[in-house]
Amino acid sequence: MRPRSVIDYALARRATLADLHAGRVSTTDVCDAHPYLLRAARYHGEATTRRCPVCRNEPLINVTYTYGDELGVSSGRVRATRDLPALEQRFSELNVYVVEVCTSCGWNHLTTSFVIGTGQPRVRRGSRRRTAD
Repeated sequence: MRPRSVIDYALARRATLADLHAGRVSTTDVCDAHPYLLRAARYHGEATTRRCPVCRNEPLINVTYTYGDELGVSSGRVRATRDLPALEQRFSELNVYVVEVCTSCGWNHLTTSFVIGTGQPRVRRGSRRRTAD
């Protein structure tokens, strides 16, 4: 897989954790995962070896979302990392976002975003409607 436009959010994560440890923000401010994100982490996420930086109880879970016009109604769906190479070959451009989640305390943070795809212009399909003769 050849990701493009990779953005690593490690500095923003580090700043958020520094604010938490300095008392500028509370745990309720940073441990605010949406119920749908927690559900996606439980049932579709991929466990990591890293521990939660807030509660230190559970290993973090990565949830990978894909967005793109070519995906249609599947845009915004959670995908397994192993599925990304096939998607890269099939579509011209997809935006991928990886969020780390702790299902114990609700910590969540965007870790990485990148673009995958063939990079070729999107093939437009014609309308299925036919005009009257």
